[in-house]
Amino acid sequence: MAATAISPPPPSRGRRDSSLSTHPPPPPETASVPGPSRTIARRFSGGVHSFRAPCAAVGERGGGAAETITEEGTVRIVSIVGDGSISPLKDTPWEEVMRHTANRMKWVDEGLEMLVFTDKSIGHGDLRKELAQCDMLVNVALTSQESVQWLLNNSENIPNIICFQSSPTLENKLGGRYVQYSGHQDMFGKLINIGKTAGMKESAEVLKTVSNAWERHNSDDIRFCLLIVVNAYIRPIDMLKNLRAKGLSTLSCMIRNCGPQILNCLFDPNCRKAIQCLNSCSPTDQVCNYRCIASYESPYLEAFSLCVLQKNNCLELNAEIPSKPSVTPLTMFREQKLSHELAEDLFVGWLDSLEWSWIVVAGQNPAYDQFPCQFQLFYRGKAKGSFWYEPIFKVRTLEGKMVWRRRKYRVRRASIPGTFYFSVLDNGVVSKEFWTIVDVSDDFTWGLFHYHGAAQAAGLAYTGAVLVSPDGSCPDLDNPRLASALDKCGIKKWELYMVDNCSCTGAPLGTPEDAKLHYQIAPGRQSGILQTG
Repeated sequence: MAATAISPPPPSRGRRDSSLSTHPPPPPETASVPGPSRTIARRFSGGVHSFRAPCAAVGERGGGAAETITEEGTVRIVSIVGDGSISPLKDTPWEEVMRHTANRMKWVDEGLEMLVFTDKSIGHGDLRKELAQCDMLVNVALTSQESVQWLLNNSENIPNIICFQSSPTLENKLGGRYVQYSGHQDMFGKLINIGKTAGMKESAEVLKTVSNAWERHNSDDIRFCLLIVVNAYIRPIDMLKNLRAKGLSTLSCMIRNCGPQILNCLFDPNCRKAIQCLNSCSPTDQVCNYRCIASYESPYLEAFSLCVLQKNNCLELNAEIPSKPSVTPLTMFREQKLSHELAEDLFVGWLDSLEWSWIVVAGQNPAYDQFPCQFQLFYRGKAKGSFWYEPIFKVRTLEGKMVWRRRKYRVRRASIPGTFYFSVLDNGVVSKEFWTIVDVSDDFTWGLFHYHGAAQAAGLAYTGAVLVSPDGSCPDLDNPRLASALDKCGIKKWELYMVDNCSCTGAPLGTPEDAKLHYQIAPGRQSGILQTG
């Protein structure tokens, strides 16, 4: 289910640059979503704020070149981090986090160039040269007074500066204008004196969005913070086009096409709570958005979303499945060349010996892969060539209840064995994904599955990966084969969210009576034809 907030891309599951190197990207009509399905939770009350570069107003403090948004070209970003500073991402050094972010920026747009320095480089010619030509400076965990003073003297002409967890002496600047804060600055601090000009209001809205995203402390949202500023003040980013408001046409479309569905939703307590809940979430907070949907699911919410988003696209949204990172599938298993049938058997996994195929141990997408007790059921259908995926997972609702949710995906083989197209109608919105079997251990003690996905009508695209095992216990993340599989996905160990697999009894498991399981290989069995007909 594609949460209705705008994803940074991705994973979680964007649409951008080059195609997959080992297989063609999925056609436009096939975007997809992973695990706990992730459908639409966008703001239904008039779209989202339009982030445009505000014009400087008379009397506002300026500095640096006036900022004009360009359509193309390289965006030069410099990030300076405190030497030896530690991030809240599993105590990973900030230098490593920002270097990884620089690589992930290229997945969104090849024209985004970010160089990362520590403040040990302060005073060096290379840093001076880069600062003189950069479009944006990102200061992270800078507290040394010497470093702060040097930056104040050497960053005056940089039009965009954002500061995270740094000395309050360092000021934020957007579009050539300084934006003032007061109070403790654990990130941006507290905004003051906003609202005096339209430009300042828009700057405040951008900073609020960036601040909220940064506080979620995950790699997707750290990247998203930088993309927001680039999109608003330097040049448009395709992945964020859905942040631009569409005006009154949204309301007109809803009233003209979906009057009965709107009324039914407003009179249904759960549907009404869902809409109110969604409107309280930041459009960029996928976790908040998805919890709203999962907490208040109802037939009326599904009908509302189906009409407003899927059938009539009243919010005028669009999203394409991402093509990056390019992840290659497993090619051999137990010294056999991977075939489509064998790949499906790997998905089916432990189903037969157990009541499920796999249990998710950890995931990379912060919005979807962190739900407790994620059971995966993969099986062949009665019809020839049919294959199905049913995730069953727990959600803690906003009212404190623990509830089970279940989705059903249709699965089709892609052109290369080990790659698949997934699709689901989730709460009224179609989500499509492209999955890759990255690796499965020979003894079926773990597997790693990667996905790219999009819910086109929700304007949401994402990427992610799930690490699975038969009993939900975590395999050794330092295992060379598993480490290599994670590296193929461009995933660091510190990006993974560990799933809570305690208290998982009572899951609504089970498959259709006519379901077929393994064809050629299964855990604990030697290769051979296990199924006929």
